[in-house]
Amino acid sequence: MSTERFLKQRGVDVVVDGHYTLPNWYDPEGKLRTFACRTNRVSPYRMIVDVPVVGKVGDYLTSYFRDFGKLDGHISDTKPGCFLLELDVTYATRQRIANKLVWLEQKRKDPEVIELRRSLRIIPAKSHTTLTLADGAVHECFVIDMSMEGAAVSSELQLEMGTPLAVGACVGRVVRVFASGFAVKFIEKQNQYDLDRLVIRPLRSLNRGVKVSDWEEEVEPEPELAQVAF
Repeated sequence: MSTERFLKQRGVDVVVDGHYTLPNWYDPEGKLRTFACRTNRVSPYRMIVDVPVVGKVGDYLTSYFRDFGKLDGHISDTKPGCFLLELDVTYATRQRIANKLVWLEQKRKDPEVIELRRSLRIIPAKSHTTLTLADGAVHECFVIDMSMEGAAVSSELQLEMGTPLAVGACVGRVVRVFASGFAVKFIEKQNQYDLDRLVIRPLRSLNRGVKVSDWEEEVEPEPELAQVAF
Protein backbone atom coordinates (compact mmCIF):
# COMPACT_ATOMS: atom_id res chain seq x y z
CA MET A 1 0.00 0.00 0.00
CA SER A 2 1.10 3.59 -0.61
CA THR A 3 1.39 6.29 2.04
CA GLU A 4 -1.10 8.37 0.09
CA ARG A 5 -3.73 5.64 0.29
CA PHE A 6 -3.20 5.09 4.00
CA LEU A 7 -3.71 8.80 4.66
CA LYS A 8 -7.20 8.44 3.14
CA GLN A 9 -8.07 5.62 5.53
CA ARG A 10 -9.03 5.57 9.15
CA GLY A 11 -6.10 5.95 11.52
CA VAL A 12 -4.93 7.82 14.58
CA ASP A 13 -2.25 10.52 14.48
CA VAL A 14 -0.31 9.49 17.55
CA VAL A 15 3.32 9.82 18.63
CA VAL A 16 4.83 6.73 20.27
CA ASP A 17 8.58 6.17 20.71
CA GLY A 18 10.20 2.94 19.63
CA HIS A 19 13.16 1.32 17.91
CA TYR A 20 13.69 -0.99 14.94
CA THR A 21 16.26 -3.09 13.07
CA LEU A 22 16.75 -3.23 9.31
CA PRO A 23 18.10 -6.22 7.38
CA ASN A 24 21.74 -5.96 6.28
CA TRP A 25 22.57 -3.07 8.64
CA TYR A 26 25.30 -4.37 10.94
CA ASP A 27 27.68 -2.87 13.47
CA PRO A 28 31.45 -3.63 13.51
CA GLU A 29 30.76 -6.68 15.71
CA GLY A 30 28.41 -8.18 13.14
CA LYS A 31 25.22 -7.47 15.08
CA LEU A 32 22.15 -5.88 13.52
CA ARG A 33 22.05 -2.11 14.12
CA THR A 34 19.19 -0.69 16.20
CA PHE A 35 17.72 2.71 15.34
CA ALA A 36 15.28 4.90 17.25
CA CYS A 37 11.95 5.80 15.65
CA ARG A 38 8.58 7.39 16.37
CA THR A 39 5.09 6.70 15.03
CA ASN A 40 3.33 9.37 13.02
CA ARG A 41 -0.01 7.73 12.15
CA VAL A 42 -1.24 4.29 13.27
CA SER A 43 -4.00 1.78 12.53
CA PRO A 44 -4.26 -1.89 13.51
CA TYR A 45 -2.96 -2.81 10.05
CA ARG A 46 -0.13 -0.38 9.32
CA MET A 47 1.70 2.69 10.56
CA ILE A 48 3.73 5.63 9.28
CA VAL A 49 7.01 5.75 11.20
CA ASP A 50 9.50 8.64 11.35
CA VAL A 51 13.01 7.18 11.17
CA PRO A 52 16.69 8.12 10.77
CA VAL A 53 17.37 5.37 8.18
CA VAL A 54 14.50 4.67 5.78
CA GLY A 55 15.45 1.33 4.26
CA LYS A 56 13.87 -0.06 1.08
CA VAL A 57 10.40 -1.13 -0.01
CA GLY A 58 10.05 -4.83 0.76
CA ASP A 59 12.46 -4.85 3.71
CA TYR A 60 11.14 -7.05 6.53
CA LEU A 61 11.95 -5.69 9.95
CA THR A 62 11.33 -6.03 13.66
CA SER A 63 10.25 -3.05 15.75
CA TYR A 64 9.27 -2.32 19.31
CA PHE A 65 7.06 0.51 20.55
CA ARG A 66 6.45 1.58 24.11
CA ASP A 67 2.65 1.34 23.88
CA PHE A 68 2.30 -1.47 21.32
CA GLY A 69 5.11 -3.91 22.11
CA LYS A 70 7.04 -5.97 19.55
CA LEU A 71 5.74 -5.66 15.98
CA ASP A 72 7.03 -7.32 12.81
CA GLY A 73 6.24 -6.19 9.30
CA HIS A 74 7.54 -5.03 5.93
CA ILE A 75 8.02 -1.63 4.33
CA SER A 76 5.43 -0.96 1.61
CA ASP A 77 6.29 2.69 0.86
CA THR A 78 8.93 5.27 1.73
CA LYS A 79 9.08 9.06 1.94
CA PRO A 80 12.00 11.26 3.04
CA GLY A 81 12.51 10.54 6.74
CA CYS A 82 9.73 7.97 7.13
CA PHE A 83 8.30 4.68 5.88
CA LEU A 84 4.95 2.89 5.83
CA LEU A 85 5.13 -0.35 7.82
CA GLU A 86 2.64 -3.13 6.99
CA LEU A 87 2.10 -5.03 10.24
CA ASP A 88 2.48 -8.81 10.17
CA VAL A 89 0.62 -9.61 13.39
CA THR A 90 -2.16 -11.86 14.65
CA TYR A 91 -5.81 -10.84 14.91
CA ALA A 92 -5.48 -10.73 18.69
CA THR A 93 -2.58 -8.28 18.39
CA ARG A 94 -4.61 -6.10 16.01
CA GLN A 95 -7.40 -6.00 18.60
CA ARG A 96 -4.91 -5.01 21.27
CA ILE A 97 -3.52 -2.22 19.06
CA ALA A 98 -7.06 -1.01 18.31
CA ASN A 99 -7.91 -0.85 22.02
CA LYS A 100 -4.66 0.96 22.74
CA LEU A 101 -5.37 3.51 20.02
CA VAL A 102 -8.74 4.28 21.59
CA TRP A 103 -7.06 4.83 24.95
CA LEU A 104 -4.29 7.00 23.49
CA GLU A 105 -6.77 9.16 21.57
CA GLN A 106 -8.95 9.64 24.65
CA LYS A 107 -5.88 10.47 26.74
CA ARG A 108 -4.82 13.08 24.21
CA LYS A 109 -8.26 14.74 24.20
CA ASP A 110 -8.89 14.59 27.96
CA PRO A 111 -7.69 17.83 29.62
CA GLU A 112 -7.70 16.13 33.02
CA VAL A 113 -5.08 13.56 32.02
CA ILE A 114 -1.73 14.44 33.60
CA GLU A 115 1.44 13.40 31.79
CA LEU A 116 3.94 12.02 34.31
CA ARG A 117 6.99 12.00 32.04
CA ARG A 118 9.92 14.11 33.17
CA SER A 119 9.24 17.64 31.98
CA LEU A 120 12.96 18.28 31.44
CA ARG A 121 13.07 15.91 28.48
CA ILE A 122 11.33 17.24 25.37
CA ILE A 123 10.19 15.24 22.37
CA PRO A 124 10.22 17.66 19.43
CA ALA A 125 7.25 17.95 17.08
CA LYS A 126 9.66 17.49 14.14
CA SER A 127 12.28 14.81 14.64
CA HIS A 128 14.86 15.30 11.89
CA THR A 129 17.85 17.62 12.06
CA THR A 130 21.52 17.76 11.11
CA LEU A 131 24.76 16.63 12.69
CA THR A 132 27.82 18.71 11.81
CA LEU A 133 31.17 17.07 12.56
CA ALA A 134 34.47 18.79 13.29
CA ASP A 135 35.63 18.35 9.66
CA GLY A 136 32.54 20.21 8.40
CA ALA A 137 30.72 17.12 7.14
CA VAL A 138 26.94 17.36 7.59
CA HIS A 139 24.77 14.31 8.19
CA GLU A 140 21.11 13.71 8.93
CA CYS A 141 19.94 12.44 12.30
CA PHE A 142 16.78 11.70 14.27
CA VAL A 143 16.23 13.42 17.62
CA ILE A 144 14.94 10.95 20.23
CA ASP A 145 14.54 13.66 22.86
CA MET A 146 16.30 16.79 24.04
CA SER A 147 16.78 19.09 27.00
CA MET A 148 18.46 22.41 27.69
CA GLU A 149 21.72 20.52 28.37
CA GLY A 150 21.82 18.00 25.54
CA ALA A 151 20.06 15.66 23.14
CA ALA A 152 19.75 11.95 22.41
CA VAL A 153 19.92 11.15 18.71
CA SER A 154 19.85 8.18 16.36
CA SER A 155 21.79 8.14 13.09
CA GLU A 156 23.43 5.82 10.61
CA LEU A 157 26.71 7.20 11.99
CA GLN A 158 28.39 5.32 14.83
CA LEU A 159 30.41 7.84 16.83
CA GLU A 160 32.81 7.38 19.72
CA MET A 161 32.68 8.95 23.16
CA GLY A 162 34.11 12.46 23.14
CA THR A 163 33.40 13.15 19.46
CA PRO A 164 32.85 16.91 18.98
CA LEU A 165 29.87 17.90 16.84
CA ALA A 166 26.83 20.14 16.56
CA VAL A 167 23.22 19.00 16.73
CA GLY A 168 21.46 21.64 14.66
CA ALA A 169 23.11 24.84 15.92
CA CYS A 170 24.04 23.47 19.38
CA VAL A 171 27.70 22.51 19.78
CA GLY A 172 28.59 19.63 22.08
CA ARG A 173 30.30 16.26 22.52
CA VAL A 174 29.18 12.65 22.56
CA VAL A 175 29.00 11.62 26.23
CA ARG A 176 27.18 8.29 26.00
CA VAL A 177 26.66 5.58 23.38
CA PHE A 178 23.70 3.20 23.52
CA ALA A 179 22.08 0.57 21.29
CA SER A 180 19.92 2.89 19.18
CA GLY A 181 22.11 6.00 19.13
CA PHE A 182 24.15 8.33 21.33
CA ALA A 183 23.75 11.21 23.77
CA VAL A 184 25.26 14.64 23.20
CA LYS A 185 25.98 17.13 25.97
CA PHE A 186 25.92 20.74 24.81
CA ILE A 187 28.92 22.95 25.62
CA GLU A 188 26.53 25.66 26.81
CA LYS A 189 23.14 25.25 28.46
CA GLN A 190 20.41 26.41 26.09
CA ASN A 191 17.34 28.53 26.75
CA GLN A 192 14.29 26.27 26.84
CA TYR A 193 12.30 28.72 24.69
CA ASP A 194 14.93 28.64 21.92
CA LEU A 195 15.65 24.91 22.14
CA ASP A 196 13.41 23.69 19.32
CA ARG A 197 14.58 26.45 16.96
CA LEU A 198 18.26 25.75 17.67
CA VAL A 199 18.22 21.94 17.64
CA ILE A 200 15.75 21.16 14.86
CA ARG A 201 17.39 22.40 11.68
CA PRO A 202 16.79 19.88 8.87
CA LEU A 203 18.60 20.12 5.55
CA ARG A 204 16.80 22.66 3.42
CA SER A 205 16.69 20.30 0.44
CA LEU A 206 14.64 17.72 2.35
CA ASN A 207 10.88 17.84 2.72
CA ARG A 208 10.13 16.28 6.10
CA GLY A 209 6.79 15.18 7.47
CA VAL A 210 3.65 13.79 5.94
CA LYS A 211 0.51 15.85 5.49
CA VAL A 212 -2.84 14.88 3.99
CA SER A 213 -2.74 17.99 1.81
CA ASP A 214 0.40 16.71 0.08
CA TRP A 215 -1.61 14.09 -1.81
CA GLU A 216 -4.95 14.73 -3.49
CA GLU A 217 -5.54 11.39 -5.23
CA GLU A 218 -8.92 9.88 -4.38
CA VAL A 219 -8.59 6.32 -3.09
CA GLU A 220 -11.39 4.07 -1.93
CA PRO A 221 -11.14 3.12 1.78
CA GLU A 222 -10.01 -0.39 2.60
CA PRO A 223 -13.04 -2.52 3.65
CA GLU A 224 -11.08 -4.71 6.07
CA LEU A 225 -10.57 -1.82 8.50
CA ALA A 226 -14.24 -2.04 9.42
CA GLN A 227 -13.54 -5.39 11.09
CA VAL A 228 -11.69 -3.71 13.94
CA ALA A 229 -13.42 -0.91 15.81
CA PHE A 230 -11.19 1.82 17.20
